[in-house]
Amino acid sequence: MGSNGTFLDNEEAPTYAPSIPVPNVQELMRKDPLQVPQRYVREVEDRPKDTDTSYLSSVIPVIDLSLLVMGNNEELTKLDLACLEWGFFQVVNHGVAKQVSQKMKDAAAEFFELSLEEKNKYAMPSDDIQGYGHAYVVSEDQILDWSDALILLVHPSHYRKLKFWPNSPKGLQEIIEEYSNAIRKVATELFQSFSLIMEMDKEALLGLHKQLVQAYRVNYYPPCSKPDQVLGVSPHSDTSTITILMQEDDVCGLQIKHNNEWVPVNPIPDALVVNVGDVFEIWSNGKYKSVEHRAVANYNKARISYASFLFPHDEVEIGPLSHMVDSKTKQQLFKKVRYGEYLRSSMNKKMEGKAHTQMAKIEV
Repeated sequence: MGSNGTFLDNEEAPTYAPSIPVPNVQELMRKDPLQVPQRYVREVEDRPKDTDTSYLSSVIPVIDLSLLVMGNNEELTKLDLACLEWGFFQVVNHGVAKQVSQKMKDAAAEFFELSLEEKNKYAMPSDDIQGYGHAYVVSEDQILDWSDALILLVHPSHYRKLKFWPNSPKGLQEIIEEYSNAIRKVATELFQSFSLIMEMDKEALLGLHKQLVQAYRVNYYPPCSKPDQVLGVSPHSDTSTITILMQEDDVCGLQIKHNNEWVPVNPIPDALVVNVGDVFEIWSNGKYKSVEHRAVANYNKARISYASFLFPHDEVEIGPLSHMVDSKTKQQLFKKVRYGEYLRSSMNKKMEGKAHTQMAKIEV
């Protein structure tokens, strides 16, 4: 650690978790669009149901970031309620230029259209989750997700393993960098408002991270001939502080768990979707909860989503902030854990709702 409490620029780039190699879903589909191998078929109770909760999509809060940045109290109250009641919200007027997000979408679509041989030049190694492939596969018999992904660490820059950053199509590395910088600015602005609703100084939340780490995951969900039997991504909450997701404007897929129902998050053009992660839940002593979400497949359309995860440095100890513990009951719901351990412990398990949060919970 540097003398000013920041982490040094010459520390090693971290390694996260191994994952068992599994087939490429896009390639399976290309060879035979009708096949759905047994390894992808969910138990009946876990399959997407046809219950109509889509009307609830319009109730998911929409937050105007430009108002938050100006210190608008009404918008701050809306943010507080969004985090309390939903743990998910959509953000408009966020300042990410339309051309930056469009370039990202165009380049990613081109990358996934490359041959498997070309994409596999950036294949994940067996001991880590940076690169192109699949993460969170821990056993040969677990049911697999109907998706492929490109996962990269983008910040701090000395965490990057550039051999996994595709340079095809031309300029993709620079486009990822530009998009990620824009998202990072959104995150730091949101953190100021989160600090305020947690009754702290504006810069406090960012400071708690010691070093704000940013990872990026681009998910490719191929079409599926039996979308009601598979899931694009298993239900899980995020191990991050917050996650910022860009969706396609015209293809639905993300669903969040709200009052025990799965509610689709229908895309609002140009909006970003933000969700509370586990770290935020732990720091707030459970006041703001990380929410389970999943992705479903589509019958005739592929879908790409772009998730940016923002989280603390490995060495940060996360636990309930003292002022967030109820002064009357003094009941702490979580113990202190080193973030690096928390993160890797969850990555060494399959995604299963919020099961991974148990390691930080205090048994009452």
